[in-house]
Formats: sequence, structure tokens, C-alpha cells
Amino acid sequence: MTSRPTPAAAGAATAQPAPLAELRGISKFYGSIRALEGVSLRVDAGQVTCVLGDNGAGKSTLIKIIAGLHRHDAGDLLIEGEPTRLASPRDALARGIATVYQDLAVVPLMPVWRNFFLGSEPTKGAGPLRRMDVGLMRATTHRELLRMGIDLRDVDQPIGTLSGGERQCVAIARAMYFGAKVLVLDEPTAALGVKQSGVVLKYVAAARDAGLGVVLITHNPHHAYLVGDRFVLLKRGVMAGSHARSEIALDDLIRDMAGGGELEQLSHELERIPPTEAPAVPAARTEG
Repeated sequence: MTSRPTPAAAGAATAQPAPLAELRGISKFYGSIRALEGVSLRVDAGQVTCVLGDNGAGKSTLIKIIAGLHRHDAGDLLIEGEPTRLASPRDALARGIATVYQDLAVVPLMPVWRNFFLGSEPTKGAGPLRRMDVGLMRATTHRELLRMGIDLRDVDQPIGTLSGGERQCVAIARAMYFGAKVLVLDEPTAALGVKQSGVVLKYVAAARDAGLGVVLITHNPHHAYLVGDRFVLLKRGVMAGSHARSEIALDDLIRDMAGGGELEQLSHELERIPPTEAPAVPAARTEG
């Protein structure tokens, strides 16, 4: 005779793992200016959380809080279920949160391998003979980029010679190599064409499939819907919506981001007035 699991054991078996990162009611004020208020989102392993909004919606402030650049004024920031206040970007990196900014912070004239290890160069030798392990850096860079599907013939070429999409992919591969659990991407496709945007989204999906939790900041709902599992809409610092992919269609996401009801009201205001209802225009007076 087999015994049934107790309710507590059954609950433990079905319990969901804690999110890699979670924001609960986060607010940030700069004096009397509200940058964010009551914003919540969660980042799960193997999922892409998209944060959408126009300029001034609060996306940049949200990035700075997750990256450890700014501290939140209210609400809770949890890393793997543990409430925390990030002291600096280095603190965020130590906790597995890597942020790839739109400008990428690369040195264009330095080779790809040098940018890949910038600030974290491995060394060999000791004392006065200690030096950078260039061979290891070259081999590692080529291998890690190949894992992402980027087959560079020469990792010694200046990173500035790569396309915008390829530079983004190098930054993503670098974050993955250095142990990131949460990858925050700041408008990675904003300055790219359709083809290069597709390349970047392909590597966003690769990071997701590798088990990372990805936060994709974007103003492009089409790009977000291609890879997103969850969508958070920001408008003037507050949440305008939060939806799982199964709960919203692309057309509805575009409508909500564009202002939905406000656009409908504007369209009514801009409708042409039928000639029969148009007010009469008084005839011009002529002077004789």
C-alpha cells in the first residue's frame, strides 16, 4: 500500500523557484520629480521580460536601479528571493546582474579579444614577469563567440570594424562568460536596421535558452513580441500594464503602448467635418 504525500510535501514539490530578480512596488524620486512609482516585475531563469515605453517613461531609471547605479526610495528589490539594496554596479555584477548599455562602452580601436576581457584580464607569471595571458584571451574570446554562433575569422580585428549587431552580440557573450544570471539589455536594437536587429534578437534568445533571465528594455513592441515571455508597460514613471505572452496579442500590445484610448479620443477630434455640417465661412468683404 502506497502512502499519499502530505499536503506540505505536495506543496513543496510544486513550489516555484524564486525569481532570479524581482521588483515589488519600486519607486524613485529626484526631489519633487517622480521618475518611478509602484513598478513591479520579475525575472525568471530562461525567460525574457520586456519593459516597453516611450522616451520619458522611466526605462532608464529602472535600468539604473537594477544595475546598482541608483538606489530605490521605496519598494523591494529581491535577488533570488533575498531583499537587497545594491550598493554599486560592481555589487550587482557580484550578484550575477550584468547590464549591456546602448553605447556598449567598448574601445573601438582595441581588438575584439581585448574588449571581451576589458577590466577582467587574466594574467600569467609572477612578480616582475607577470603579464596578460593574451593567448588565453584570444582562444577564449573565439570559443565563446563561436558558442553564440559568431564565427570571427580574426579576434585581433578592432571591435569598431564589427557591425552594430555584432558588437551587441560580443557584449552578450561576454556577460554570459563572466557568469551573469540576469542580463539587462538597454535598447539593443534601437540604432540597428531590420537585419542587424534580427541578429541581436537571435542572441537574446540564445541567452534565454542558456538559462539566463533577460530584461529587454525597448520601445519597439514588434521586437519585444518576437522574444518576450512577459511584458511590462511604463508610462510617465508608472505601470500602464503587465501581461504574460499568453494574455496579450501583438496588436493589443501595440495599442496599449501607443496610448489606446488616448489615440481613439484624438482620432475623433481629428475627424473631418462633413461639408453639410461645417460652419459657414463668411464671405470676404470687398472695398469699392
